[in-house]
Amino acid sequence: MSLERFLASCGSEGFATGTVDAQSLAPALCLEIRREHWVSAAATAKAAGLRWCALWARELDTGFEAFSCLAAQGRYVVVRTQLGANEKLPSLAPIYPAADRPERHAHDLLGVLFDDAPDTRRWTRHLAWSDKEFPLRREFRVDAARAPTPPDDRYPFVPAHGAGVVEIPVGPVHAGIIEPGHFRFQAVGEAVLNLEQHLGYVHKGIEKIAVGRDAMGLVRLAGRVSGDSTVAHAWAACQALERALSIEVPRRALALRAIMAERERVANHLGDIGAICNDVGFLFAQYQLTRLKEEWVRESHAAFGHRFMMDRVVPGGVAADLGSDNARTMGAHAAKLAAEVASIIERIEASESLEDRLMTTGRLSPEQAAALGAVGYVGRASGQAFDVRRDAPYAPYDTLTINVPSYRAGDVAARAKVRADEIQVSLRLICELAGTLPEGPTRAEVGAVGKESEGIGFVDGWRGEIVTYVRLDANARVTRFFPRDPSWLTWPALELLVQGNIVPDFPVCNKSVNGSYSGQDL
Repeated sequence: MSLERFLASCGSEGFATGTVDAQSLAPALCLEIRREHWVSAAATAKAAGLRWCALWARELDTGFEAFSCLAAQGRYVVVRTQLGANEKLPSLAPIYPAADRPERHAHDLLGVLFDDAPDTRRWTRHLAWSDKEFPLRREFRVDAARAPTPPDDRYPFVPAHGAGVVEIPVGPVHAGIIEPGHFRFQAVGEAVLNLEQHLGYVHKGIEKIAVGRDAMGLVRLAGRVSGDSTVAHAWAACQALERALSIEVPRRALALRAIMAERERVANHLGDIGAICNDVGFLFAQYQLTRLKEEWVRESHAAFGHRFMMDRVVPGGVAADLGSDNARTMGAHAAKLAAEVASIIERIEASESLEDRLMTTGRLSPEQAAALGAVGYVGRASGQAFDVRRDAPYAPYDTLTINVPSYRAGDVAARAKVRADEIQVSLRLICELAGTLPEGPTRAEVGAVGKESEGIGFVDGWRGEIVTYVRLDANARVTRFFPRDPSWLTWPALELLVQGNIVPDFPVCNKSVNGSYSGQDL
């Protein structure tokens, strides 16, 4: 893999319109290319081994600007191009399959046209707006009176064919208290031949209602992109804002952000491992891990004033400090929890019946994970060991040793094992951070820079890499906000890993991925 190889190839092929910009979206490099070279540059990136991360677009006076984020060996590059309102952009989906849904999202909300796209069905819009309405365009008013959205009961799922093949619709309303999503199975007997998802039922208009907000208003909104990742999304938005406005965040605030982010990771992993065990009838683990999670989030409330630490990460720093007594107590509790979790995991791994249900179930091969650019525990369980904290470190992780668990089995057991390992890693980090908390302020002033600016954030949330782009006007008001949750890359993985399994194993396969509906349904 080589970012230099990619940049050199783009230069030799004449793709770039100018020199590489290392400043505007630092730490990512920026490469501006001509529209006709959009797909050629992507093919060059794929050949050079670059991982595809995200795609988004913004409206210009005469058309659009499109962005594609790529990475290699912990270094990022953002390829950008401009096109007219009626010009088409070549689809990247034939080269990077994970680009399919983001391209459909960009078309549905902005009206960007893609040429040779493998799938042109609506993804985000459903039936809320007509074919001539694009909610992210400037003229679209969110406060306009609108008729209720009709039910989307005619989505053209890929039809089933063949003797004995049946279709099984599941959702969008589910038996559990979860967000809505439709899963259409094609099966012979209980064996799953194919799964197709239809998401977007909780589209909230995040990108549109961000426009015009100040820094604080944007970060409050970012913390609600996916409620279980409120710290990570708020931090990524703050990174982008702080880079755009050249704000230096105090060291104490950065350490407190990291403590919160690791607490968020531990809480969610505890709940997920318990839920995975519950889905195959191993209730002991669910009871014990749910108990530990509840105790953990109560401690978060005692320390930071909120069980999930929502609105505690703010532009320029944090909104809650940690006293020395609380820091010592937190370190002691983290060490105690590490021992309790290790004991429970030991019992889980000693259960042959449980291992029989989890091992080889829902396998995502390393090749499939690499093709989709899978991140987080989904990627790490399938040989993709990337972690932003270690491979593209940001403060305070740039001074810490980050151990990243990784396996190649790619099954439910491996995804649960990665979570268990990450809990221990996070608890050690919390002990270290709480024990060495720097003195000083917890917040820096935030002000406008007097000109348009943009910034990008890269944070490793508990589901994996979050990419957030922010553009501001001269008064530091938001003109574009795009948060890419890891779920954009892991939801497609679920469609692949469930193939060949039996329908009754879908719940545990789904829980082992645990994609965020809200994080994807912006």
